[in-house]
Amino acid sequence: MKIAVAKGDGIGPEIMEAVLKIFEANKVPIEYQFVDMGKWVFDKGFSNGMTPEAKHSIEEMGLLFKGPMETPKGKGVKSVNVTARKTWNTYANKRVFQTLHGVDTVFSKAGIPIDITVVRENIEDTYGGIEHMPTHDVALSRRFITRPGSLQVIKYAFEMAKKKGTRRITCGHKANIMKLTDGLFLDCFYEVAKEYPELKADDVIVDDLCMKLVTRPDQFDVMVLTNLQGDIVSDLCAGLVGGLGFAPSANIGDHISIFEAVHGTAPDIAGKNIANPTALLLSGIAMLRHLGLMENAAIIENSLLYTLESGVHTGDFGDKSIPPVNTTQFAETIINNFGKTPEHGARPLLPNMPVTPTHFHLDENPMLVSKEMSEEKIVGVDMFIESSEQPEVIAKKCQRHAGVKFNLVSISNRGTQVWPTGSIYTNLVNEYNVRFESIDTYPLNQQDVIGLYVSLSGDFKICSSELLNMWGDKKAYSLAQGQ
Repeated sequence: MKIAVAKGDGIGPEIMEAVLKIFEANKVPIEYQFVDMGKWVFDKGFSNGMTPEAKHSIEEMGLLFKGPMETPKGKGVKSVNVTARKTWNTYANKRVFQTLHGVDTVFSKAGIPIDITVVRENIEDTYGGIEHMPTHDVALSRRFITRPGSLQVIKYAFEMAKKKGTRRITCGHKANIMKLTDGLFLDCFYEVAKEYPELKADDVIVDDLCMKLVTRPDQFDVMVLTNLQGDIVSDLCAGLVGGLGFAPSANIGDHISIFEAVHGTAPDIAGKNIANPTALLLSGIAMLRHLGLMENAAIIENSLLYTLESGVHTGDFGDKSIPPVNTTQFAETIINNFGKTPEHGARPLLPNMPVTPTHFHLDENPMLVSKEMSEEKIVGVDMFIESSEQPEVIAKKCQRHAGVKFNLVSISNRGTQVWPTGSIYTNLVNEYNVRFESIDTYPLNQQDVIGLYVSLSGDFKICSSELLNMWGDKKAYSLAQGQ
């Protein structure tokens, strides 16, 4: 099998060399094609952080093993890590957090074992990355949660939990506040849960989830979350087991998958041969299992666990009374410990079942669309306007433009209603949302909305607009706070 390898920036080449040396010593049957990605590629003028040749190679092979990468600051370019995940639709970010004996934490000292798998949606939400400044005082970010995207990652999480023999799968969310976006994700979770009656499926509001994780992490097994919340919870879980240096990461897609270390490039220690390669090695072990190389994965992981139990450590962790080893020595010790069994958490030596790579040559972009269950109708519009006037003044102007098809029903500022009711103590900024609804919920068309837009633009700068849709009798828009 042949895979693409990107060494990364900073400490990336050192830890990648250590991991590949371990693989070579274990006679892992993989051929590597090194590709050009990372900061130095940005510096050469490639705005996405990878050369066209690298992109082609990764798409041909379907698998990328990468070290940590840096995105140049202040150059207006996107993160190469995010770009790679989104470009190739690696919709499920899987991170496994386990107690490692030899890596002391508050919980290991208390005898509380941790074995948590976080599955984070990897494409949507804040990764949409669409931001605007409609006024000089207001910045706006669009948050995309889609039904097809949610179903992809949630189905993966349930299927993985079933194979793992999990006792519990939990959805972390903020649907109590973000009723449409997180609400859609939560609805999809319970929709999929019906297909897996043997699994205990429940949900926890994400702030409560964080508190529970730092008090009783042993209560959790598999968790699935939206992108930003999953990112935060993943790093929290890394802290429970010793830090990002012990946190492997897999980005799983239907056609292409990426295995990587999620920690930083640590430029302050780059080139000193003292970096900890454990996270990248654990990611590589997960990649071997993904490829069906079960025996190779078990031998290497058992050796790593035995090495950690023996007290061997790099300078960033471990017993300070024992001198640390450098990156090369750490890798050599793991190689010398092949065949040894750790006292805790030994992995079974299953036979290799190499997966035959499937090469997909797509002729067009896959389109993910679910079936509409009810008839759609437009019942109004939100107009986001720039103004420093008081709500009553804005309302009088807006009512003049409502015509015979619209009612002005609400004006809000930063999501809080300020007209027709509100409080004089609500601080305002210079962007308002004025909500028009159709008279007697009479269905509207886009021409009606455009006519209102043109009329209203005579008095205000219109920053943006959003249709108020309904499917059947269900409103597909939220209310303002206090509306």
